[in-house]
Amino acid sequence: MPSSSRRQGRTGPGHGRKPRRSNAIERFGPGRLRSLPGTLATSLFLLVVVAALPWLRGEDPAQTVLRVRFTARGHDPAAVEALRRELDLPSSPVHGVLTWLLNALRGDLGTSWVSRQPVVELVGPALRTSLTLAGTALLVALAVAALLLSPTVRQGARSGARPRNRWPTWLSGPVPAALAALPEVVVAVAGVLLFAVTWRLLPVFGWNGPMSAVLPGLALGLPAGGLLARMLSATAEHTLDEPWVRTWRASGLDRRPLRRAVMRRIVAVGAPQSVVVGMSIVGSSVAVEKVFSIPGAGTLALDSVLAEDLPVVQAVLAGFIAVGLVAAALAAVVHRTLALPDAERAAGEPTHLGSDVHEGRPVAPVALLALVAVGLAVGLTRNGTATDLSARLASPGPAHPLGADAVGHDQWGRLAEGTLLTVSLAAGITLAALVVGALLGTAAGLAGPGRAPGALDVLATVPSNLVGLLVAAALGPGLRGACLAVLLVAWIPLAVHARTLACEARNTGYVRAAVLCGAGPARILRVHVLPAVLGPLLRHALVRLPAAALGIAGLSFLGLGADPDRPELGAMLASGVGYLESAPWLVLGPAGVLIVLAVLTSGNTRARGH
Repeated sequence: MPSSSRRQGRTGPGHGRKPRRSNAIERFGPGRLRSLPGTLATSLFLLVVVAALPWLRGEDPAQTVLRVRFTARGHDPAAVEALRRELDLPSSPVHGVLTWLLNALRGDLGTSWVSRQPVVELVGPALRTSLTLAGTALLVALAVAALLLSPTVRQGARSGARPRNRWPTWLSGPVPAALAALPEVVVAVAGVLLFAVTWRLLPVFGWNGPMSAVLPGLALGLPAGGLLARMLSATAEHTLDEPWVRTWRASGLDRRPLRRAVMRRIVAVGAPQSVVVGMSIVGSSVAVEKVFSIPGAGTLALDSVLAEDLPVVQAVLAGFIAVGLVAAALAAVVHRTLALPDAERAAGEPTHLGSDVHEGRPVAPVALLALVAVGLAVGLTRNGTATDLSARLASPGPAHPLGADAVGHDQWGRLAEGTLLTVSLAAGITLAALVVGALLGTAAGLAGPGRAPGALDVLATVPSNLVGLLVAAALGPGLRGACLAVLLVAWIPLAVHARTLACEARNTGYVRAAVLCGAGPARILRVHVLPAVLGPLLRHALVRLPAAALGIAGLSFLGLGADPDRPELGAMLASGVGYLESAPWLVLGPAGVLIVLAVLTSGNTRARGH
């Protein structure tokens, strides 16, 4: 090139100055280190909360230890001071928090208030057991999700038209939703009765080798796999409907690289979701560990909360936060490594998810909804609170079409009342979680998360049932504490999903083209980002509705939610599990309601094309 041309190229229009709209591009750019301050601040906040647990009850920790160890001593100032010197308990909350944090950095997590053993000796083996169980369940969940999504990917890679074979549609919709709604405790007890008691193939209780992890791993992994597949089905349909996929199908090229590229996108989006699902498995393992008498961290935390052994609870939570941070960092690396580069994305705006998958009116969901409504209406006319000991554990018959419970309550009437109560509470929790998750997640996605996990990833490391244990223990057993505990963690998966969707939308070619054309952040957010986020997020929230119901039910099962005599699905499950072999209708009723609720939400979201 001549020197004049080179000079002209260097001094041409726009050379030597930054384009006017580059600030907008930077505002929506990756920003590798932007998430690090939020990560550190959130981690520090969680650790401070953990360190301040002994003072959150508004009681002197030394007085708490005296009440735990010596109930009959009452308020004895001399004994309180003696215990303070014995355990080296600070009298000031600020001093106590700083002391605990500094000791934790040195590996000293204190002494148990109950057993007087070093906390590390108690928590270390229990944490390893729980992580082994959670890892086994996560492998089961990933395998289940892969099996459910593979037919959809193969079908979509062959043709973009509406498939004649409806089996892939069922595998990516109602089947995962039904699996996600399965109560882990019911699966665990059914597995014990079938594989351990009847067939004698697997051990029933304890933790004595790899075979001991099979039944609890399946009990935790099957629902988690259904939930993960349900969450990623939107990503699969979105990817299969993008222009580059349609172009590839129309070119007649080999479909195997196309399937690998689609699976790569699913894995990239699913990596952060797998961390959330994995930590939810840890939270759900509390009840499963109790069923199988597994000496894990969940059982240890539950017993410690009930015994007010707060140093053990502090150590368990700190251990889960550390493990979750490592897992979130690995997931962030996987997401950034496998995410498709901008050159492979289409410049056009993607269509709405599932817009060409289902046509016509959703007959099956409407029919099922009508059947459920009629069943609830009839059930509400029946008296589910009257006690009739002569009808104790009565099997289904003319007098009690759905059977009776252990004190003669009509099961149909109690199911109707419990369904209305649980579903209304779960709907309110899910709506609040959707609003909070959409706002915070979209903002985090547009801020551009870096390779380090962000604040949402740190919050996602806290298992839901452990939060429920802490909140319920502080407020006392009851639905108010259970609902608050579920809400405190219900918004986090939605926020993580919204952040991933917003980050994917921000990096697409059509958003970059809109920025270069002069579109401001508000218009990009309103026209391009929110439509790409809200559809899949609403679908995810509807899928989470049964999960919220299961959260309330799980706390009720542990005795920290609804009163056992109150008609609530979780309390009914808790009272019916003990009769699963002799009166299975006591469990099939509330579990069936949760599964039907999941199938209904699945059918509704798919019919709407979200």
